Amino acid sequence: VQLQASGGGLVQAGGSLRLSCAASDSSFSKYAMGWFRQAPGNEREFVAAISRSGDRTEVAVTVKGRFTISRDNTKNTLYLQMNFLRPEDTAAYYCARGPPYTSCRNCYTNRQGDYHAWGQGTQVTVSS
Repeated sequence: VQLQASGGGLVQAGGSLRLSCAASDSSFSKYAMGWFRQAPGNEREFVAAISRSGDRTEVAVTVKGRFTISRDNTKNTLYLQMNFLRPEDTAAYYCARGPPYTSCRNCYTNRQGDYHAWGQGTQVTVSS
């Protein structure tokens, strides 16, 4: 599978962006998905995850109440709505494909090691 992330850009603090991640094939609906980010000099960190059904989600404590993950399985697309952005949200954002969880449609994971297909990243820069 190929994952193509888009929607990044430069925004002022307090602003919003919506990231998208388009998958290249219809197997998208069979996998949990996630967003991660990496700022310069920092390790890549978990941002949000969603089950293959879309019914269960988790977001990192640092973005809770501001970011929302969602998916449209009919469009093979993952989203990350980011509101009330802060300068510390500046990073390259990556979408990734998690496990298929064939026996659990509402399962997901926040562990990077469980993700084995990654998009190329889209840069988000928040100015103060």
